[in-house]
Amino acid sequence: MEEKKCRPTGYIRKDAIAEMSGIVASRTYPGLFWVHNDSGDKARFFAIRADGHCVAEIKVKNAENVDWEDIALDNGTLYLTDLGNNHNQRKDLCVYKLPEPDPRKGDQKVEAEKIPVAYPDQDAFPPVGEWRFDCEAAFVYQGKLHILTKHRLPGMRFFPADSTNLYRLDSNLVKLDSRSVLGGWVTAADLSPDSQTLAVLCHLPVASIWLFDLRGVGEKLLSKPTHRLILQGVKQCEALCFVDSQNLLVGNEQRELFLIPRKEILPWTPSTPSR
Repeated sequence: MEEKKCRPTGYIRKDAIAEMSGIVASRTYPGLFWVHNDSGDKARFFAIRADGHCVAEIKVKNAENVDWEDIALDNGTLYLTDLGNNHNQRKDLCVYKLPEPDPRKGDQKVEAEKIPVAYPDQDAFPPVGEWRFDCEAAFVYQGKLHILTKHRLPGMRFFPADSTNLYRLDSNLVKLDSRSVLGGWVTAADLSPDSQTLAVLCHLPVASIWLFDLRGVGEKLLSKPTHRLILQGVKQCEALCFVDSQNLLVGNEQRELFLIPRKEILPWTPSTPSR
């Protein structure tokens, strides 16, 4: 299995971005990325460059950051996912939807639409068995927000299970697919600019990037894994996005950014061990 020793290519120096948990590349403003902090921060997000320099701070007036975990973008619409659910007991999960602001205007305040979210297959808070109702990964595909869940062994917040479920947000969440033996729990995802490849970031016990081919799979977006790269030295990696068709950017909660050329993510076959 191919491995990459990663060295930071960027570093976030702005004190306010202390625990980055999500990142997405702007297509309207090339070279800029939207990022946000994990739980406990104010309801805000930031525009940064790939080297980590902060360009603007955007406050969301009618929102709360209970546990924001990922950010997604589609045709000028941003989605901030307040879907972190470490103990699998939240009943106030939601997504904030808003027009992409203009970072060239500098710091500003915006409003967002709040969309309540609930898992159709969760009937106990927390569930008795394996915890499967936390989410740190979101992306937009065919105009709809999709999420990937982060799993834990029964009742154990810090013990990962290396599987995930895929849901689509219609008027409610709809379960579409699942995948196991990923090598680590899922912490981020993004769609390639041509919408043909899904990238999934995993952490603990093995950090890696998976690529899934979306051509011809219908709603089963996890059915065709094609490439995988094990990452070394990325620490607590929780953010991932496509910079362009040839490069990905990974971020961790220690403020580091890592540029990963897509050509380094080598083909994977079912006979390849997860680790």
